[in-house]
Amino acid sequence: MAAEAQSASPENGAPQDWCAELVTVMARLRSPGGCAWDLEQTHSTLKQYLAEECAEVCDAIDLADDPNLCEELGDVLMNVVFHARIAEERKSFSFQDVARSITEKMIRRHPHVFGDAACQTAGDVEVQWEVIKAAEKADKGPKSVLDGVPSSLSALRKSQKLQRKAAKVGFDWPDAAGPMAKIHEETAELAEVLSDKEKAAAELGDLLFSVVNLARKLGLEADDCLAAANAKFERRFRHVETAAAAAGQEMKDLDLAAMDRHWDEAKRLGL
Repeated sequence: MAAEAQSASPENGAPQDWCAELVTVMARLRSPGGCAWDLEQTHSTLKQYLAEECAEVCDAIDLADDPNLCEELGDVLMNVVFHARIAEERKSFSFQDVARSITEKMIRRHPHVFGDAACQTAGDVEVQWEVIKAAEKADKGPKSVLDGVPSSLSALRKSQKLQRKAAKVGFDWPDAAGPMAKIHEETAELAEVLSDKEKAAAELGDLLFSVVNLARKLGLEADDCLAAANAKFERRFRHVETAAAAAGQEMKDLDLAAMDRHWDEAKRLGL
C-alpha cells in the first residue's frame, strides 16, 4: 500500500516520499533566505487559512469533485506541515511527532482491529471508542463532560456537539417531541420581547439552540441543514435576478410582489 501511495521521481524512477519532500520544502521556505511571507507566519496568523482550506475540502466533497478534493486535501496537509514546522523551530514537536501521535491513537482506539477486542457493528465501535477516549481523559484528571469541544467551531456545530456530549450522560429529551415543544415555547417568549433588542437576542439564542436540538434528535446536522437552506436561497434569488434582467428590469425597480412572483416560479422549477 505504501508503494502505491508514492510516485516515481523523475530522476531515477524510484518511489518518492512526497510527505518527506513537503516537509523539506516547508523547511526551505522557513529558512533564512526563504520566503519572506512564510517566515512571518505564526500559529495564530495561519488559523484563518486552515479554516478556509477545510471549508474548501467540504465544498469539493459536496460537489463530488475528486480532482479538486485531491488538491484541497493537499492544501490542508500543507497547513499541517506548516504548523508542525513552526513548532519544530521552537523545539516543541515535529511533523513526525504529529504522524506518530495520530497513528498510535488510531491503533489504541481500534483494539478490535489491532488487538483482541470484538466489535460486530459500527455502533459497537462508537461505544468502544468513547469508552477508550474517556479512559484516556480520566488519566489526565477529572474534567467536565463538555470538555473537548473546540471554541472555534461554528455556533451551530458547537451547539450540537455540546448537546451530544450532555446526552451521553442522560441529559436529553426522550424524543423529538421535547425540542419541538421547546421551539414553540421559545418562539412565544421571543414574540413577547421583540421591542427589546437585548432580551430578543437572548431569546433568539434559546430558540436557535432548541432548533439545533431538534435537528440532533432527528439525526440531522443543523449546520448542514442551514447550508442547504443557504444554497436553496441563492439558487432562487439568482433566478429572481435573471428573470428580472430578462424582462429588462433591475432588482431595485421591482416591488416585493413582483419579486415574489419570480421566487414562486423558481420554486415551481424545483430550484
